[in-house]
Amino acid sequence: MQPMSGDKRSSRPDPAPSRWSYRFQRLMLTPVFRNLLRLGVPFGLCLAAGLFYLSDDTRRDAIRLAITDLRTEIYSRPEFTVRLMAIDGASDKVSDDIREIVPYDFPVSSFDLDLEAIRQDVAGLSGVKTASVRIRDGGVLQVDVVERQPVALWRNAEGLYRVDIEGVVLDEVAHRGAHPELPVLAGTGADLHLQEAMDIYAASGPLTPRLRGLVRVGERRWDVVLDRGQRILLPEYAPVQALERVIALSDAQDMLARDLVAVDMRLAERPTLRMSGDAVENWWTIRNISVENDGS
Repeated sequence: MQPMSGDKRSSRPDPAPSRWSYRFQRLMLTPVFRNLLRLGVPFGLCLAAGLFYLSDDTRRDAIRLAITDLRTEIYSRPEFTVRLMAIDGASDKVSDDIREIVPYDFPVSSFDLDLEAIRQDVAGLSGVKTASVRIRDGGVLQVDVVERQPVALWRNAEGLYRVDIEGVVLDEVAHRGAHPELPVLAGTGADLHLQEAMDIYAASGPLTPRLRGLVRVGERRWDVVLDRGQRILLPEYAPVQALERVIALSDAQDMLARDLVAVDMRLAERPTLRMSGDAVENWWTIRNISVENDGS
Protein backbone atom coordinates (compact mmCIF):
# COMPACT_ATOMS: atom_id res chain seq x y z
CA MET A 1 0.00 0.00 0.00
CA GLN A 2 1.33 3.42 -0.95
CA PRO A 3 1.56 6.09 1.80
CA MET A 4 -0.68 9.04 1.36
CA SER A 5 0.74 12.34 0.13
CA GLY A 6 -0.24 14.03 3.38
CA ASP A 7 2.01 11.73 5.29
CA LYS A 8 4.97 12.78 3.10
CA ARG A 9 4.46 16.46 3.91
CA SER A 10 4.22 15.77 7.62
CA SER A 11 7.58 14.01 7.69
CA ARG A 12 9.49 17.07 6.45
CA PRO A 13 11.45 19.22 9.08
CA ASP A 14 9.62 22.27 10.36
CA PRO A 15 11.26 25.45 8.84
CA ALA A 16 10.10 27.66 11.72
CA PRO A 17 12.89 28.66 14.17
CA SER A 18 12.92 27.32 17.66
CA ARG A 19 11.92 29.47 20.60
CA TRP A 20 15.55 30.22 21.65
CA SER A 21 16.63 30.86 18.07
CA TYR A 22 13.76 33.27 17.65
CA ARG A 23 14.67 35.15 20.83
CA PHE A 24 18.34 35.37 19.79
CA GLN A 25 17.40 36.73 16.38
CA ARG A 26 15.17 39.33 18.05
CA LEU A 27 18.05 40.36 20.29
CA MET A 28 20.37 40.73 17.31
CA LEU A 29 17.95 43.17 15.83
CA THR A 30 18.46 45.57 18.78
CA PRO A 31 21.41 48.08 18.41
CA VAL A 32 22.34 47.84 22.08
CA PHE A 33 22.84 44.07 21.97
CA ARG A 34 24.84 44.26 18.73
CA ASN A 35 27.13 46.97 20.15
CA LEU A 36 27.57 44.95 23.30
CA LEU A 37 28.75 41.94 21.30
CA ARG A 38 30.94 43.99 18.96
CA LEU A 39 32.53 46.28 21.58
CA GLY A 40 31.65 45.21 25.07
CA VAL A 41 32.82 41.62 24.85
CA PRO A 42 36.26 42.47 23.38
CA PHE A 43 36.68 45.25 25.89
CA GLY A 44 35.77 42.97 28.77
CA LEU A 45 38.21 40.31 27.57
CA CYS A 46 41.01 42.87 27.21
CA LEU A 47 40.23 44.33 30.62
CA ALA A 48 40.28 40.93 32.24
CA ALA A 49 43.59 40.11 30.54
CA GLY A 50 45.07 43.45 31.62
CA LEU A 51 43.96 43.01 35.22
CA PHE A 52 45.40 39.51 35.26
CA TYR A 53 48.70 40.79 33.86
CA LEU A 54 48.89 43.72 36.34
CA SER A 55 48.01 41.55 39.29
CA ASP A 56 51.68 40.66 39.59
CA ASP A 57 53.77 43.22 41.60
CA THR A 58 56.89 42.59 39.54
CA ARG A 59 55.11 43.45 36.30
CA ARG A 60 53.63 46.63 37.81
CA ASP A 61 57.05 47.78 39.05
CA ALA A 62 58.57 47.14 35.63
CA ILE A 63 55.87 49.23 33.93
CA ARG A 64 56.31 52.10 36.40
CA LEU A 65 60.07 52.04 35.92
CA ALA A 66 59.70 52.10 32.14
CA ILE A 67 57.32 55.09 32.30
CA THR A 68 59.68 56.94 34.63
CA ASP A 69 62.66 56.32 32.35
CA LEU A 70 60.69 57.50 29.32
CA ARG A 71 59.56 60.66 31.12
CA THR A 72 63.09 61.41 32.30
CA GLU A 73 64.44 60.91 28.81
CA ILE A 74 61.87 63.34 27.36
CA TYR A 75 62.28 65.94 30.12
CA SER A 76 66.05 65.96 29.78
CA ARG A 77 66.09 66.59 26.05
CA PRO A 78 67.95 69.81 25.11
CA GLU A 79 64.94 71.38 23.39
CA PHE A 80 63.00 71.25 26.68
CA THR A 81 65.81 72.60 28.88
CA VAL A 82 65.68 76.16 30.28
CA ARG A 83 69.21 77.34 30.98
CA LEU A 84 68.79 80.91 32.21
CA MET A 85 66.34 83.69 33.10
CA ALA A 86 66.14 87.11 31.42
CA ILE A 87 64.36 90.07 33.02
CA ASP A 88 63.30 93.14 31.04
CA GLY A 89 61.71 96.37 32.27
CA ALA A 90 62.94 96.12 35.85
CA SER A 91 65.50 98.14 37.79
CA ASP A 92 68.49 96.48 39.40
CA LYS A 93 66.80 96.28 42.78
CA VAL A 94 63.61 94.74 41.41
CA SER A 95 65.64 92.34 39.24
CA ASP A 96 67.52 91.15 42.31
CA ASP A 97 64.22 90.62 44.13
CA ILE A 98 62.82 88.62 41.21
CA ARG A 99 65.87 86.37 41.03
CA GLU A 100 65.61 85.79 44.75
CA ILE A 101 61.96 84.71 44.77
CA VAL A 102 62.06 82.44 41.67
CA PRO A 103 62.54 79.02 43.32
CA TYR A 104 64.45 77.26 40.54
CA ASP A 105 68.09 76.45 39.90
CA PHE A 106 69.00 76.57 36.23
CA PRO A 107 69.28 74.57 34.02
CA VAL A 108 65.84 73.05 34.58
CA SER A 109 63.30 71.24 32.41
CA SER A 110 60.49 73.40 31.07
CA PHE A 111 58.05 70.72 32.27
CA ASP A 112 59.10 71.47 35.86
CA LEU A 113 58.39 75.21 35.58
CA ASP A 114 55.07 76.56 36.84
CA LEU A 115 54.87 79.74 34.77
CA GLU A 116 51.65 81.01 36.37
CA ALA A 117 53.06 80.59 39.88
CA ILE A 118 56.21 82.46 38.85
CA ARG A 119 54.13 85.27 37.34
CA GLN A 120 52.03 85.61 40.49
CA ASP A 121 55.14 85.71 42.69
CA VAL A 122 56.74 88.41 40.52
CA ALA A 123 53.52 90.45 40.32
CA GLY A 124 53.26 90.25 44.12
CA LEU A 125 56.42 92.33 44.59
CA SER A 126 55.69 95.85 45.81
CA GLY A 127 57.66 97.46 43.00
CA VAL A 128 55.96 95.52 40.19
CA LYS A 129 52.72 96.70 38.58
CA THR A 130 52.30 93.94 35.98
CA ALA A 131 54.38 90.94 34.93
CA SER A 132 54.35 88.32 32.18
CA VAL A 133 56.37 85.11 32.03
CA ARG A 134 57.12 82.88 29.03
CA ILE A 135 59.75 80.50 27.68
CA ARG A 136 61.37 81.83 24.54
CA ASP A 137 63.58 80.15 21.97
CA GLY A 138 67.03 79.20 23.14
CA GLY A 139 65.95 77.89 26.54
CA VAL A 140 65.40 81.29 28.18
CA LEU A 141 62.80 82.03 30.84
CA GLN A 142 61.66 85.53 29.84
CA VAL A 143 60.19 87.77 32.54
CA ASP A 144 58.75 91.10 31.33
CA VAL A 145 57.98 93.62 34.07
CA VAL A 146 56.22 96.98 34.25
CA GLU A 147 57.43 98.73 37.39
CA ARG A 148 55.42 101.03 39.59
CA GLN A 149 56.64 104.60 39.35
CA PRO A 150 56.98 106.63 42.56
CA VAL A 151 55.08 109.93 42.52
CA ALA A 152 55.38 111.09 46.13
CA LEU A 153 56.89 110.51 49.54
CA TRP A 154 54.38 109.50 52.19
CA ARG A 155 55.24 110.22 55.81
CA ASN A 156 53.37 108.35 58.53
CA ALA A 157 54.05 107.26 62.09
CA GLU A 158 56.34 104.43 60.94
CA GLY A 159 58.58 106.44 58.63
CA LEU A 160 58.96 107.89 55.14
CA TYR A 161 57.98 105.80 52.11
CA ARG A 162 57.86 106.12 48.35
CA VAL A 163 54.37 105.50 46.92
CA ASP A 164 52.97 105.27 43.41
CA ILE A 165 49.81 106.90 42.06
CA GLU A 166 47.66 104.05 43.44
CA GLY A 167 49.03 104.53 46.95
CA VAL A 168 51.09 101.32 46.90
CA VAL A 169 54.16 101.55 49.14
CA LEU A 170 57.30 100.80 47.12
CA ASP A 171 60.06 101.09 49.70
CA GLU A 172 61.21 103.02 52.73
CA VAL A 173 63.30 106.17 52.37
CA ALA A 174 66.00 107.07 54.86
CA HIS A 175 65.51 110.84 54.62
CA ARG A 176 63.73 113.52 52.60
CA GLY A 177 66.87 114.62 50.77
CA ALA A 178 67.23 111.22 49.07
CA HIS A 179 64.40 112.15 46.67
CA PRO A 180 64.07 115.94 46.50
CA GLU A 181 62.10 115.72 43.25
CA LEU A 182 59.13 114.03 44.94
CA PRO A 183 56.52 115.97 46.93
CA VAL A 184 55.91 114.99 50.56
CA LEU A 185 52.48 113.91 51.75
CA ALA A 186 51.45 113.36 55.35
CA GLY A 187 48.37 112.59 57.37
CA THR A 188 46.04 109.62 57.73
CA GLY A 189 44.51 108.64 54.40
CA ALA A 190 46.98 110.62 52.31
CA ASP A 191 48.04 107.45 50.49
CA LEU A 192 44.44 106.81 49.43
CA HIS A 193 44.02 110.13 47.59
CA LEU A 194 47.25 110.36 45.60
CA GLN A 195 45.61 111.54 42.38
CA GLU A 196 43.95 114.50 44.11
CA ALA A 197 47.23 115.39 45.81
CA MET A 198 49.06 115.28 42.47
CA ASP A 199 46.43 117.57 40.93
CA ILE A 200 46.96 120.07 43.76
CA TYR A 201 50.72 119.80 43.39
CA ALA A 202 50.48 120.38 39.62
CA ALA A 203 48.31 123.47 40.20
CA SER A 204 50.74 125.03 42.69
CA GLY A 205 52.56 126.75 39.82
CA PRO A 206 54.61 129.72 41.18
CA LEU A 207 54.30 128.33 44.71
CA THR A 208 56.20 125.14 43.84
CA PRO A 209 59.63 126.45 45.00
CA ARG A 210 58.08 127.27 48.38
CA LEU A 211 56.01 124.10 48.66
CA ARG A 212 57.09 121.83 51.50
CA GLY A 213 54.31 119.27 51.27
CA LEU A 214 50.63 118.44 51.55
CA VAL A 215 48.93 117.30 54.75
CA ARG A 216 45.71 115.28 54.78
CA VAL A 217 43.47 116.68 57.53
CA GLY A 218 40.63 114.68 59.03
CA GLU A 219 40.89 112.17 56.16
CA ARG A 220 38.79 114.54 54.04
CA ARG A 221 40.76 117.60 52.89
CA TRP A 222 44.29 118.98 52.28
CA ASP A 223 46.54 121.66 53.74
CA VAL A 224 49.26 123.09 51.51
CA VAL A 225 52.39 123.64 53.64
CA LEU A 226 54.76 126.39 52.47
CA ASP A 227 58.06 127.60 53.83
CA ARG A 228 58.10 130.22 56.63
CA GLY A 229 55.43 128.14 58.37
CA GLN A 230 52.61 129.28 56.10
CA ARG A 231 49.64 127.08 55.29
CA ILE A 232 46.81 127.20 52.77
CA LEU A 233 43.74 125.43 54.16
CA LEU A 234 41.90 123.95 51.18
CA PRO A 235 38.22 122.90 51.20
CA GLU A 236 37.01 119.32 50.93
CA TYR A 237 35.53 119.93 47.49
CA ALA A 238 37.22 121.67 44.52
CA PRO A 239 40.59 122.13 46.28
CA VAL A 240 42.42 122.87 43.02
CA GLN A 241 40.14 125.80 42.22
CA ALA A 242 40.60 127.16 45.75
CA LEU A 243 44.37 127.01 45.40
CA GLU A 244 44.20 128.79 42.05
CA ARG A 245 42.23 131.61 43.73
CA VAL A 246 44.93 131.97 46.38
CA ILE A 247 47.63 132.10 43.72
CA ALA A 248 45.68 134.77 41.80
CA LEU A 249 45.24 136.87 44.97
CA SER A 250 48.91 136.48 45.82
CA ASP A 251 49.95 137.58 42.33
CA ALA A 252 47.66 140.62 42.47
CA GLN A 253 48.33 141.77 46.04
CA ASP A 254 51.53 139.95 46.97
CA MET A 255 49.51 138.34 49.77
CA LEU A 256 51.71 135.36 50.60
CA ALA A 257 54.79 137.58 50.83
CA ARG A 258 53.28 139.22 53.91
CA ASP A 259 53.51 138.08 57.51
CA LEU A 260 50.69 135.51 57.33
CA VAL A 261 50.34 132.19 59.12
CA ALA A 262 47.50 130.73 57.08
CA VAL A 263 45.04 131.38 54.30
CA ASP A 264 41.79 129.64 55.11
CA MET A 265 39.82 128.73 51.97
CA ARG A 266 37.46 126.21 53.56
CA LEU A 267 34.57 128.64 53.07
CA ALA A 268 34.73 129.67 49.42
CA GLU A 269 32.53 132.71 49.94
CA ARG A 270 34.58 133.98 52.88
CA PRO A 271 38.36 133.43 52.65
CA THR A 272 40.15 134.17 55.92
CA LEU A 273 43.69 135.38 56.54
CA ARG A 274 45.42 134.47 59.76
CA MET A 275 48.32 136.73 60.71
CA SER A 276 51.27 135.86 62.92
CA GLY A 277 51.55 137.13 66.49
CA ASP A 278 54.17 139.73 65.58
CA ALA A 279 52.04 140.96 62.69
CA VAL A 280 49.03 141.33 64.97
CA GLU A 281 51.09 143.19 67.57
CA ASN A 282 52.52 145.50 64.92
CA TRP A 283 49.05 146.11 63.56
CA TRP A 284 47.77 147.15 66.99
CA THR A 285 50.77 149.38 67.52
CA ILE A 286 50.19 151.12 64.21
CA ARG A 287 46.49 151.44 64.97
CA ASN A 288 47.15 152.96 68.40
CA ILE A 289 49.59 155.43 66.89
CA SER A 290 47.03 156.35 64.27
CA VAL A 291 44.38 156.88 66.95
CA GLU A 292 46.70 159.08 69.03
CA ASN A 293 47.57 161.18 66.01
CA ASP A 294 43.90 161.61 65.19
CA GLY A 295 43.19 162.61 68.80
CA SER A 296 45.93 165.19 68.89
